[in-house]
Amino acid sequence: MNWDWEKLRENQQKFEHKREGGGPSMPRPPQMDELLDRFKNFKSSGVFIVVIVLLALFFGSSTFFTIETDEVGVIQRFGKYTRLAQPGLNFKFPSGIEKVTKVKVKRVYKEEFGFQTVKGASNYRFSSQGPSQETSLMLTGDLNVAIVPWIIQYRISNPSDYLFKVKDVKAILRDMSEASMRTVVGDRSINEVISKREEIALAAKDRLQKEMNYAKSGINIVTIEMKKTNVPQPVQASFNEVNQAIQEKEQTIYKAKEEYNKAVPLARGEAKRVVKDAEGYAIDRINRAQGDATKFTAVYKAYAKAKDVTKRRLYLEAMLEIFPRLGPKYIIDSEQKNLLPFLNMGEGVSPLAPQNRFSKQK
Repeated sequence: MNWDWEKLRENQQKFEHKREGGGPSMPRPPQMDELLDRFKNFKSSGVFIVVIVLLALFFGSSTFFTIETDEVGVIQRFGKYTRLAQPGLNFKFPSGIEKVTKVKVKRVYKEEFGFQTVKGASNYRFSSQGPSQETSLMLTGDLNVAIVPWIIQYRISNPSDYLFKVKDVKAILRDMSEASMRTVVGDRSINEVISKREEIALAAKDRLQKEMNYAKSGINIVTIEMKKTNVPQPVQASFNEVNQAIQEKEQTIYKAKEEYNKAVPLARGEAKRVVKDAEGYAIDRINRAQGDATKFTAVYKAYAKAKDVTKRRLYLEAMLEIFPRLGPKYIIDSEQKNLLPFLNMGEGVSPLAPQNRFSKQK
């Protein structure tokens, strides 16, 4: 507020002059002390109002808070964990009494081992330089060295354990992951480590999850992905030669097994055939012997009933079997005295052809 001091002085002089002449009295203008007191009162009241507004904003902003859909709020009262705040608008006591820490429980975090992902202008490239390369060097069960890079993806399953149970969750996750992977790789050969990456990843995941649960880290392992596994570059040539020799060995063994599978079944089949033939021959001989015994018994019974007839019949049957095998036959009367020699009597007759010639000379 501005004051015209000269005009005030003129008014004061007029007032004094009129007062001396008995005129009406004029109001006295405010003094400097009064103006300063008014200004101080106004200033103190404005600061108080500003302080009140700032305190209201501070306590209001620290009392109400919002939680996103992919997170939860961990509330501490005087530093002690009390409860979880779910997504949405929530209330707590002002700062200094309660504190809220927001934790992403639906986000999938990632840790890389054995390589470093370097983000470029338009894509990603992998670098195996530095300490990460030492992490990936592992000793296999057959005393070979392999480079084993892998990626771990995990979520925060228990926010309170994640924040308060372990001092450095990321550090213990990396240490336990490396220990689990080295344990699994150490139980397998170099060829299994290279060719069975999925099996190794599943075994390492189960082992790592047990260790993290035991440590109460509040972490849930989503997956372990193994990258391309190989041997160190200085021994790559020797390793290839060993693999080639192993492949040649396996090929030779495969061919030998193939020949074995051909020869052995054939020999077994031939042996079975011979055994079956022998069994059939034995059965045939037994049946024939039994038949001959039965036949002899029947003949003997017939002979016992009619000896002469049976004896003559047996003789005639025997002759029927013997004579055809003798070849040409000449029957001469026993009373013939003058016997002339016969020349070339068998000429033109095959000695193998059975013939019966009966002639009688007197």
